[in-house]
Amino acid sequence: YNPFHSIGLFSVFDTDIMRNADVYTGGYGAEYGGRISSIMDITTRDGNQKRLAGKISATTFGAKALIEGPIKKASETGAGSSSFLISAKSSYIDRTSEQLYNNLDSDGLPYSFTDIYGKVSLNADNGSKINFFGFNFKDEVDYPSLAKIDWNSVGFGSNFVLIPARSQVLMEGVFAYSKYETGIAENEVASGGLSDRNSSINGFNMGLNFTSFKGANEAKYGFEINGFKTDFSFINESNIEISQVENTTEIAGYFTYTINKGKFEIALLCFIE
Repeated sequence: YNPFHSIGLFSVFDTDIMRNADVYTGGYGAEYGGRISSIMDITTRDGNQKRLAGKISATTFGAKALIEGPIKKASETGAGSSSFLISAKSSYIDRTSEQLYNNLDSDGLPYSFTDIYGKVSLNADNGSKINFFGFNFKDEVDYPSLAKIDWNSVGFGSNFVLIPARSQVLMEGVFAYSKYETGIAENEVASGGLSDRNSSINGFNMGLNFTSFKGANEAKYGFEINGFKTDFSFINESNIEISQVENTTEIAGYFTYTINKGKFEIALLCFIE
C-alpha cells in the first residue's frame, strides 16, 4: 500500500530482484480490475538455477545483501528445476547522519527502515511453474520531543502458470495476503495528552486468468476475488476510545479479445464487478 520509505529516496522494491516493471497512469487493461488510480505492475525474477550466488553492498545510507541459488539444479535434459532468492536491506542513516551533516541537531536524521523479501520457484519441464513469496517492509521515524511514527507491511502468497499438454489455453492463478499498519506514539507534552493512534488495512486477493491463442489473435479472460478490512482507533484527550472497523469483498470478471491485422491491433475489453 506504500511503495516508498520514510526517507523518500528509496523504494521498497529492490532493483536487484526485479525482472520487469510496468507503470500505467491510465488506459490500463480490464485484467487490472476496477482500479481508478495509477498501477505499478512489478515482476520479480527467479533465483539462480545453476549455482549459489550472492551480493553485498553498502553506502553511507544503508546496506543490503542478496543470496540466491538452486534447490534442484536445472539440467540440460529439461527435467525441471527449483530455486530460491532472499533479499534484505536496512538503513543506518539515523546513526551516521550526525557525522555526515554538520548542520543537523543532536537528534540527527531519525529515519530507519528494514526490508526482507524471499521467493521460491518450482519449474516443470513443460514450462509450467509455481512461485511462493513473502515480504516484510518496516519503517520508523523517531522524533523524541514530538512523536514516534512507524509503519509495517507484511505479506505472502503464491502464483502459478499451468501449460496443459496439447492445449492452446494458458492458465495462470494467484493467491496473496497482505497487511499494512501504521501507528503514532506522541510525546505527552507535545500532544496535549492525546493518546497513541493506530490504523491498519489488510486484505487478500485470489484469481484465475486464462489466455487462449487462435492464430495471431488472443483471448484473455478470468475472475478475481478481493477482500479488505480497515481498522482505525485512538483514545482522545477525554480518555474516550474511538474506533472504526470496516469490511468489504469484491468479485469481478473480465474478458479481452485482441485481433491482429498486420500493423493494426484491435482490442475489445469487458469488465464486470
